[in-house]
Amino acid sequence: MNLQVRRKEVLDAAGLAAMLEESPARAAQAILVAAGAGEIEAQALLGQILLDGQGIAQDQPLALRWFGIAAGQGHLMARNMLGRCHEHGWGCAADASVAAQHYRVAAEAGLDWSMYNLANLLATGRGIARNQAQALDLYRRAARLGHAKSMNLLGRYLEEGQHCPQDLRAAREWYRRAAESGDFRGQFSHAAMLAEAGRIDDALGWLDKALVAGNEKFLRVAGESLMKARHPRLRAMGEAYRQRLSILTGM
Repeated sequence: MNLQVRRKEVLDAAGLAAMLEESPARAAQAILVAAGAGEIEAQALLGQILLDGQGIAQDQPLALRWFGIAAGQGHLMARNMLGRCHEHGWGCAADASVAAQHYRVAAEAGLDWSMYNLANLLATGRGIARNQAQALDLYRRAARLGHAKSMNLLGRYLEEGQHCPQDLRAAREWYRRAAESGDFRGQFSHAAMLAEAGRIDDALGWLDKALVAGNEKFLRVAGESLMKARHPRLRAMGEAYRQRLSILTGM
């Protein structure tokens, strides 16, 4: 097994699943050995599999410890995951202010995910003084680095003219890029713009992609929005969202 994985794969659920699919326990053992030998990528990966319980017993406090070890050696995604742990209370008491400190370190070093996570805290004022202008700047920087979720949120700021001049053309472009990069919320935003322009067939194609990829919260909100649409085919898609939500929730 090659432990010199790309940084995206280290903390990406899909990449982890592929890496551990063949033999999770054996993969976890190899990761443990490499982490103990000082391999930084393996240390970050060990933190992730401990956090998720993949191929090894779930242990959030120990995951936090390994993220800290890797972050101390300059691993930016591990630093980001320290922020995630402190934000959500994984292996420690939830503390958004501590999370913001970790996100800021990695964001200032150029990590797009930490730019996005710090921007979320700034936009909502969790653990840090609310500052929409700084949040927008971070979303913009992350979007320019190819971060799909940030592309979608940048599009929203531009569409609504929040803390920046309204620019619908730019908003459409960022939504398109977010959609093509695989972000389900970006796919929904892009579809909404297409539907508004009368391109219903194109909109439905993107809505179908978002339907497959979206989580429960998204499906609930998006489905309710679609059920209020004027076009009957969009309302029918809203019903499909509701059915998908029922399957996921077992209700």
